[in-house]
Amino acid sequence: MGSAILNEALNRGHKVKAVVRHPEKITVKSENLLVVQADVSSAEKVAEICKGCDAVISAYNPGWTNANIYNETLAVYPAILSGVKKSGVQRLLCVGGAGSLFCAPGKRVVDAGFLPEEILPAVRSLGEFYLNTLMNEKQIDWVFFCPAGNMAPGTRTGEFRLGKDDLIVNDKGESNISVEDYAVAMIDELEKENHHRERFTIGY
Repeated sequence: MGSAILNEALNRGHKVKAVVRHPEKITVKSENLLVVQADVSSAEKVAEICKGCDAVISAYNPGWTNANIYNETLAVYPAILSGVKKSGVQRLLCVGGAGSLFCAPGKRVVDAGFLPEEILPAVRSLGEFYLNTLMNEKQIDWVFFCPAGNMAPGTRTGEFRLGKDDLIVNDKGESNISVEDYAVAMIDELEKENHHRERFTIGY
């Protein structure tokens, strides 16, 4: 996800500071790209790195195979938020999760019973960060951008639908988006600032 967002931003001419744990994994080269190795669990480090930036896009994920993903998400994402606020940056765009969206009246995707058991800790923690932390954040302008139920590498079409709190499905009941089109919509939001202190979502 982070790589797709990075590529989309660079292709549109944005200057990007990519903050990563493993710089060697960034293979793209551009005069508009500065790669910084850092531990984003430190709010002070995040503040130092982000100072002077126009906006921050966070695609943070402790790793789907991380046995402590639930606790790390709930510890690190608030640290990122705190660091961004300390840096003076006024805009934070977060890669959210489909689990917090509604798939039926009063029923969230995470509670619907069809998600694999092994990813539930990650899904729950990201949803809790949104509900318990972001929704109470009044100091900076944030968005929590949730993908469709199924997101995978595919084609950049530039054609998709956006919604608010409900999972977007097609006429077959499927909820899909390519990583590339998600990145298109994320950079669209960066440029146009259509959403403010709210969750929104995408799908075909």
